[in-house]
Amino acid sequence: MNILSYTFFQNALAGSLLASMLCGIVGTYIVTRRLVFISGGITHASFGGIGIGVYFGFSPVWSAAVFSVLSACGIQWFSHRQGVREDSAIAIFWTLGMSVGIICSFLTPGFTPELSSYLFGNILTISREDLFLLSVLTAVGLGVFAFFLRPLVSVAFDAEFARSQRLPVAAIEYGMMAFIALTIVACLRMVGIVLVISLLTIPQVTANLFTRSFKHMALLSAVIGYAGCLGGLALSYCYNIPSGASIIFVSILIYLVCKGFSLFFIHSQRQ
Repeated sequence: MNILSYTFFQNALAGSLLASMLCGIVGTYIVTRRLVFISGGITHASFGGIGIGVYFGFSPVWSAAVFSVLSACGIQWFSHRQGVREDSAIAIFWTLGMSVGIICSFLTPGFTPELSSYLFGNILTISREDLFLLSVLTAVGLGVFAFFLRPLVSVAFDAEFARSQRLPVAAIEYGMMAFIALTIVACLRMVGIVLVISLLTIPQVTANLFTRSFKHMALLSAVIGYAGCLGGLALSYCYNIPSGASIIFVSILIYLVCKGFSLFFIHSQRQ
């Protein structure tokens, strides 16, 4: 238990809690709206912003945030206004971000350890700046979902019905795309570009085994996500393995166990 006295581990625990709450909210919208592939495109596009920040000496987090928001809105605009297929729009911004990031990292003189930390993640290196960004986004997310839950649920489940009810569907979609992009950037330090989409899908899919309610799914996925983070940190500490991959590995184990119990319960009910 001595590790709890270290500041970096305290930051990791706080970051895990905030990220679990934030991803529980945003990830439920992603899974319900079936935006997993789009979120994956935004995740990889953020590498372009990281490369730009490293090359020009900016904060990679803020440059990645700007680049990701622009990419998210660009995907939404191209696929809905310009007649471009959604998967094609995702591929354009996905490859654009990765190519810009690779070019900038190649042109940056010297060794750049920041790039590997953003690619593969390390929650033990999470900083006060990262915690501040997570805190702000979590507070905004809780506020938005508390006051605008019904319109968000309507758009998530049936956008056409929401339009018939005269809801501002376009504004909600663009706003949520931007918020998804910011959430992805805020969680890059935890698990990296390679695995961040898992935080936004695996706990939600696990929660969906037990409930169909949007609100209950968001709450339960936050609890499951935090359990995965704690289990991943413990596994990382015991076996000295990367924390980001450990978090996702434990989250998948939790899903498999819950899925097994669910199948067993269904089978027993039929008999």
